Amino acid sequence: MKIVFHFDGSEAVKAKVARLGVELCPESDDSAFARLLPDIEVLWHVLRPVTAEVIARAPKLKLIQKIGSGVNTIDIEAAKRRGIAVCNLPGANSCAVAEMTLLLMLACLRRLRELDLAVRAADWKQGWKLQDGLGELCGRTVGLLGYGAVAQILATMLQAMGAKVLYWSRTKKNAELEALIATSDIVSLHLPLSPETAGMLDVRKMKGGAILVNTARGGLVREEFLLQALKSGHLAAAGLDVFAAEPLPADHPLLLLPNVICAPHLAWLTQETLERSLVAALDNVERLKAGAVLRNRVA
Repeated sequence: MKIVFHFDGSEAVKAKVARLGVELCPESDDSAFARLLPDIEVLWHVLRPVTAEVIARAPKLKLIQKIGSGVNTIDIEAAKRRGIAVCNLPGANSCAVAEMTLLLMLACLRRLRELDLAVRAADWKQGWKLQDGLGELCGRTVGLLGYGAVAQILATMLQAMGAKVLYWSRTKKNAELEALIATSDIVSLHLPLSPETAGMLDVRKMKGGAILVNTARGGLVREEFLLQALKSGHLAAAGLDVFAAEPLPADHPLLLLPNVICAPHLAWLTQETLERSLVAALDNVERLKAGAVLRNRVA
């Protein structure tokens, strides 16, 4: 069975999956992916969108296996029309994303980016000048917008550090949405991107001096409002692993702001996450071969 892992993996990852009978194709290599598409039977998908066009060019495709949980980058309806199964891996990366979210919160509160630059420039005085803007998680209110596996793990971490945790989702909440946004010192996003959640958070309604952390999906926030809030000082800082358009252009205005800490959509990516994901994805391949029920099928 032809299995392709569409991912910008390292040489070590390439060698590892090759031993499993899986071919690694970098997301950045469009020509290689185009050559492989006609023979792909199972596609392990990470971030590069699986569009209706991609599906049409893969006549043998039987399974699109999302390495992660969010399936907004897959044209589900096009897959359904072809009878192609779509599965995801909920929970495989929850610990990694929760830890990265906590890291971004702390980095914003301690203005880590600016402190690092000051030390590298041998300008310790500049670092010390930031002292009035440094803060702790302990005693602050953190609002979690969405309360799935990642947010629940994160809530335990935050409470252990002395933070007050508010959370809201459609099925679980200890605060109303408007109150959470307006009163939280830090708002952290943990929702899937859908037509209902796109642009859901209006940062203009956040508390003055608050911090936004987003390790979910960039489209949950309108970036033009986020830029305005960060420039004006309405928001103290933002820690962002995801963006409306990815990869982020080098000249994007967010990158010019000192109160923004960025990562390239890899909150989920640790060696432990990858190992768990490969095991689960291989299990679904074996189930597909055997005609058994696939795990975590979403379409």
